[in-house]
Amino acid sequence: MGSISTAGEAAARIAYICSDVIVSVQPSLASDSEFSGFLKKYASNKAPGVVANGIPEVLPVRHNADPLLSVYGPVRSGKLVSVTTSSSILLRSIPHLYKLAQYPVVLHVSLHPSGYPDYSDITSIRQSGFTFLQSESLQEVQDIALTAHALAIKSGKGVIHFFGSASVKQDGPISFESRELVKSVLDLNAVRSFQRGKSTETGIYAEDGRVASVGVPRSQAVLVKGEPSGRVSPVGDKSAGVSTVGSASGSSRRDSSVGSHPSESSATTVESVAPRPISSEDIYNFATQIWTTVKESTGRSYGAFEYSGPTDADAALFVFGADTAMFGQEMDEASPLEQYANAGLLTARLYRPWLGAKISVILPKTVQRLAVLEQVKRKTTKWGPLLLDILMSLKAGGGAGPIIVGHQLGYIEKSTVRQALRGIFQNLLSDAPIQNLQIGKAEGPELSDEETKLKQPSLENAYLKILDQVFGQRLYIANRLGANNAGISSEISSNPEFGFGSLLARSSHRKRFVEEAQKTAKSAEFTTDVPRQWLSKWALAAEDAEKANDLAPEVITRLSTDGSRVATDMLSRKGLFFKEAQWLIGSDAWAYDLGNSGVHHVLASGENVNMLIIDSQPYSERAAADASRRKKDIGLYAMNFGNAYVASVAVYSSYTQVLQALIEAEKFDGPSVVLAYLPYNQEADSPLTVLQETKKAVDLGYWPLYRWNPRREEQGEENFYLDSERIKKELQDFLRRDNYLSQVMKRNPEFSANLSGSYGSEVRQLQKRKAKDAYGKLLEGLQGAPLTILFASDNGNAENLAKRLGNRGKARGLKTIVMAMDDYPLEDLNTEENIALITSTAGQGEFPQNGRSFWEAVRNSTDIDLATVNFAVFSLGDSHYWPRKEDKIYYNKPGKDLHTRLLALGGKALTECGLGDDQDPDAYQTGYSEWEPKLWQALGVANVEGLPEEPPPITNEDIKLASNYLRGTIEEGLQDTSTGAISASDQQLTKFHGTYMQDDRDLRDERKAQGLEPAYSFMIRCRLPGGVATPKQWIQMDEISTKLGNETMKLTTRQTFQFHGVVKGKLRPAMQAINRALMTTIAACGDVNRNVMCSSLPQHSQYHADVHAVSKKISDHLLPSTTAYHEIWLKEDDGKTQIAGDAVVDHEPLYGPTYLPRKFKITIAIPPHNDTDVYAHDIGLIAIKGSNGRLEGFNVLAGGGMGVTHNNKKTYPRTGSMLGYVSADKTHIACEKIMLVQRDHGDRKNRKHARLKYTMDDMGPDVFRSKVEDLWGEKFRDPKPFKFDSNIDTFGWQKDENGKNHFTFFIENGRIEDTADFPMKTGLREVAKVHKGEFRLTGNQHLILSGIADEDLAAMKNMLKKYKLDNTNFSGLRLSSSACVAFPTCGLAMAESERYLPELITKLEGVIEENGLRQESIVMRMTGCPNGCARPWLAEVAFVGKAYGAYNMYLGGGYHGQRLNKLYRSSIKEEEILEIMKPLLKRYAIERNEGERFGDFCIRVGMIKPTTEGKTFHEDRLRKWSRMRKNRGFCIRSGAWDCIIEALLWIYPHSCIYLGGRNRASVYTQFYVVSELRNYLTFALVREKVTSSHDRTFFP
Repeated sequence: MGSISTAGEAAARIAYICSDVIVSVQPSLASDSEFSGFLKKYASNKAPGVVANGIPEVLPVRHNADPLLSVYGPVRSGKLVSVTTSSSILLRSIPHLYKLAQYPVVLHVSLHPSGYPDYSDITSIRQSGFTFLQSESLQEVQDIALTAHALAIKSGKGVIHFFGSASVKQDGPISFESRELVKSVLDLNAVRSFQRGKSTETGIYAEDGRVASVGVPRSQAVLVKGEPSGRVSPVGDKSAGVSTVGSASGSSRRDSSVGSHPSESSATTVESVAPRPISSEDIYNFATQIWTTVKESTGRSYGAFEYSGPTDADAALFVFGADTAMFGQEMDEASPLEQYANAGLLTARLYRPWLGAKISVILPKTVQRLAVLEQVKRKTTKWGPLLLDILMSLKAGGGAGPIIVGHQLGYIEKSTVRQALRGIFQNLLSDAPIQNLQIGKAEGPELSDEETKLKQPSLENAYLKILDQVFGQRLYIANRLGANNAGISSEISSNPEFGFGSLLARSSHRKRFVEEAQKTAKSAEFTTDVPRQWLSKWALAAEDAEKANDLAPEVITRLSTDGSRVATDMLSRKGLFFKEAQWLIGSDAWAYDLGNSGVHHVLASGENVNMLIIDSQPYSERAAADASRRKKDIGLYAMNFGNAYVASVAVYSSYTQVLQALIEAEKFDGPSVVLAYLPYNQEADSPLTVLQETKKAVDLGYWPLYRWNPRREEQGEENFYLDSERIKKELQDFLRRDNYLSQVMKRNPEFSANLSGSYGSEVRQLQKRKAKDAYGKLLEGLQGAPLTILFASDNGNAENLAKRLGNRGKARGLKTIVMAMDDYPLEDLNTEENIALITSTAGQGEFPQNGRSFWEAVRNSTDIDLATVNFAVFSLGDSHYWPRKEDKIYYNKPGKDLHTRLLALGGKALTECGLGDDQDPDAYQTGYSEWEPKLWQALGVANVEGLPEEPPPITNEDIKLASNYLRGTIEEGLQDTSTGAISASDQQLTKFHGTYMQDDRDLRDERKAQGLEPAYSFMIRCRLPGGVATPKQWIQMDEISTKLGNETMKLTTRQTFQFHGVVKGKLRPAMQAINRALMTTIAACGDVNRNVMCSSLPQHSQYHADVHAVSKKISDHLLPSTTAYHEIWLKEDDGKTQIAGDAVVDHEPLYGPTYLPRKFKITIAIPPHNDTDVYAHDIGLIAIKGSNGRLEGFNVLAGGGMGVTHNNKKTYPRTGSMLGYVSADKTHIACEKIMLVQRDHGDRKNRKHARLKYTMDDMGPDVFRSKVEDLWGEKFRDPKPFKFDSNIDTFGWQKDENGKNHFTFFIENGRIEDTADFPMKTGLREVAKVHKGEFRLTGNQHLILSGIADEDLAAMKNMLKKYKLDNTNFSGLRLSSSACVAFPTCGLAMAESERYLPELITKLEGVIEENGLRQESIVMRMTGCPNGCARPWLAEVAFVGKAYGAYNMYLGGGYHGQRLNKLYRSSIKEEEILEIMKPLLKRYAIERNEGERFGDFCIRVGMIKPTTEGKTFHEDRLRKWSRMRKNRGFCIRSGAWDCIIEALLWIYPHSCIYLGGRNRASVYTQFYVVSELRNYLTFALVREKVTSSHDRTFFP
């Protein structure tokens, strides 16, 4: 059995097992209380309780967020609630305590400060109606905690159990509680009865008459107004008898049993039971019963008051403080000569209700003098509360009684207890004892613990950093944590009342200074007239922050040179010349009633005070529905005042809006309230989690972004601006549709979220019903059996199968309906005759997005009866997607689970569950072709003659051919305002125009729950040959992203700009804005030649200019010729077309009507830098420099490509094959001919096999080269020699041959955005305003500031420093990393990439630093899917998304980008990644050869085999050591040791650490094995000697 060593653990264990819900009050969500760590452990281990039906729920709440509000909801819904807290919350919670005292709530209170606790926190609330129990030892904490819960259940009243943790620290460990004792002490019948009931009370502060009551015979009852409600056991419950506990609620209703039954003879009936309020005597009796049970079980006895000492004592101590044990020990060990040797010691176990009569019973009659010691620091009367209690108890009868002397108990140490006792008894036994004598020190020790310190959560620093950025040295935060406020505690100095008072005093001080300055400016006391003139000028502008602060330095300078007395006097207060930006900072604790008074004072005052209130509550259904929290909407509250500026902002939604709101608030003359959203569940939450929570809250209207300025109407403008764009139109449409709801929401803003939420849910249900009914009407006239077909599909395969099955069913005479599972009204499931369900597999065996709600409902429903329903299930999956044995359960899991569940609900299976496997020859079609005939057979329609021939499925080739040269119905789709989407075929065509339709995947589930369509938006990619842009273009791109996109820009791995979050209505304006910047988006995506890349090469500008010119020439030469782009995007409303290269013909001389089979990519690299990954593209051009230092020509590679499909070995990445050399002037023609061969010979039937890399391998490089040469009419020459050194960028400053300077910025993963820590986007915009050169985007997603003249260098360096843009001091691993966008916008993403890779690198940088690898470049790349946008297959280490949070790991890529890597581990999560990478990096640091790169090292030591060409990418992955994994023992022969070491390190790289040498004659080695992996062997510590003359058995 385990043991307990702290009071916090003892109380936490009892609270956990005796409660349904434990409210854990903590200093912050990031720091634990003395209870919370234990509670978290129990909850995470899913430890069962005794009381809870299931696992007890632990609710962490910050101590300053009105924590007792969290009790009302659960306790009124029939849950037993306990609270673990320090005493610091008690006084603030008095309004709640009076009400909660009538519920069976238990508070376990640790008295603070822990070293010298203040019992006044207890005495101040003694009249609240709670029962109070005190513990003074570790064992008592356990027993009395249990007593508290049992007593609350029996009495129906709240119990506060309090103790001083420091006083029990000296106690030895105790055993865990006995479960048998817990069950015997708790009245479990009463518990279950309470859990079955629900209270109807809804008020929080107003008295509603609820009184805890006990059932007694009616003749003995004291009449209680109202009827019983919320009993722990209902009146009349035979198990509880007449002592049944409940509560009575005051109301105008009579007791329902009075006069409700015919009268019966009292001689023949049992007297009825009536409620009576719980009395003090009841509490005492219940407690005595509990303690009797405890004594019988343990031998430990307890009483309301406890006396120890001689039975004939003539004096005694009554101690109410933390030092009882010290006093007792000293009195027990005292010599007979001490005055206190024969004294007794009295303590209160049951402090309230106060049962004074019990003291006389246990106190010896011989006691003549009684000393009362109270550890009460805050006394509100001359006499201590305990002293008054005892005087009333012992003197009330009028008898003589003992002399009672009160003492104030101070801080006493063990070494001073004897001295303290002597002082007490010397005073007590004197003829004229002194009342209220101080014993011990008045102040306790300085606290080293953090219990009394408020902390600013680190996440919330984001807003403080923005304040610093905006206001700089002007910023003054009146209630800043950690400020020195003359001995005032941080808890007081941080509240709004204190801050407001501080600001008023500060403002008053400056106002007097301004008045004095105005007066002085008119005097003649200055030595010269100059200071007076400047002072006068300043005084006129003193309240205008911008003008006053501009003038202040000049005024101070003039006064400093004057030397007069008046100048010296004003200089002594020179800080007042500057007008501060004064702010109060608060949390959402200010939004609760108990913290809101300060906000009210500020608003009511009308003073010019700015408040920033940070709200950290995440959006959730629970939070939205938890009315008991009663959190005020401070924004609405402030707007109702009519005199305040109000803004609602969210830094993770719109950084720009935050800046705008803060600036406007500071300029507003009057109160300003900025509500800042920063949602988190734990203060250690990652920025990614905060971002996702923010997006949900803003998008769904839980946290709208707005700005309210009541002065705007004076200028004829709107007072209210709604800045959350997407929700704005939906709200307007909604309000137009339902005026009644809009009026309700205006009158009752607090209902807004609930009304719109319920409206969305109803709309969703209505949509489902209408869709199904419409289908039904269509089918009414048809003959044949009905067949409902439901699908769940992420990528379209399951949906296409379902639609095909529906068409085939109709052809067989069946009445078929086809719809998504989540669109189906579940209440109809019982009435179906035949139903077929087709689902694909998502993530780790999960249902696709549009089937999850259906599955959850089917899985959890208890109302579905399928006894008359026939069903069939087909599932699509991949048996190799999760290769580990333990993960095989994920294969087709949704379909299998659904089939099993439908059987359990009584359904009759028409077929066995069909399983489609991507590993079969025809993928899932193999299994489907077996399943479908069985379905027709079961339905009796297998042998139907004359079936019509099925039309082939529409392919991308069909869409292109029918598009009229890329027009499709794009223009019509843009005009459709009923949806944010466009049609599926248009989605394929818009790619050719440079834009993809996407939706925000962070918001899918929440929007679906609200009945809204996905948050559709568009990604736009520019075509920017060579990645070169002017400063003006940079500013224009910045403006587009801010006004039309999501306020960020992405620098892509293809050297161009990419915008995200462009909604459909802004798509055309964005395209036109790009065109005005003399850029375009045509052919940035699609089955055409895309953006042509070119090495950035800052060191050689002229050479770069030559190469860049070729890239632009190739790009222009291969541009599509259709005029569709200009017609759709650039034509103005007046019919005119903007011109930026307008085409005149409407045919495609190069591409033809179907364009290319797949995308086509060209890049140029300039040795020695392969910074564009020249081997990874359809065409790779390696620039060759001539003897004159200028461009001569190119070596031509063809057939590179990155796209792969997981576990489809027919797909693979490939590096380009060398075709030969071509001169620079003919390069564009050579590229054209290569592209045309691909156009004519590429696979147009299978898009997974359509890239040039497969054409190259199908033909062979030689045949392919000859076809190009035949078409070209010329031959490639032999390739020229070249050498690559790396494929990463060179960061920092460089100078070119012309003396111009270039700076390469580190732009992590290419994302240009402003954050609180780093205003990058703003900084680059300011740089572009003054830059005279150009911007070069790199293929590694970074940015080069090019062409800075020496005379501009100093100013530019200062500007970069100002905006922190000059920082390149990052680890080599981070500088060499790259990631694609992935979540939330990429529809193909299976896992995070851009948002996660920085976090992963941070977790690896520790081991990198430890092993001296900080400066070492290791190329690491991450993508969210195997499409390969960040070219992961060439990285030395790569992680490719497999499912959310899971990645395939690849090793062995070439550092120069010349060699593909290979799969090392499949489907691993972060924990396994770190387990592999940390020891591997350490090993690399120790064992690498001089200059050896990480990828080469992994191959040399046998971690992975090299990939020699694309076709061998899937080979030699795990074969070499697979047999060793199976062998449980093997023999080592001399000379084989190295092989074994490599084998073991390969199998267990993160568990086996090789220590020792490799001398073949005599090797001593040790393997320390940390854990068992992959269900293979666990190796023990082994020490084995291997010699050259003997064979040794190893691991027998």
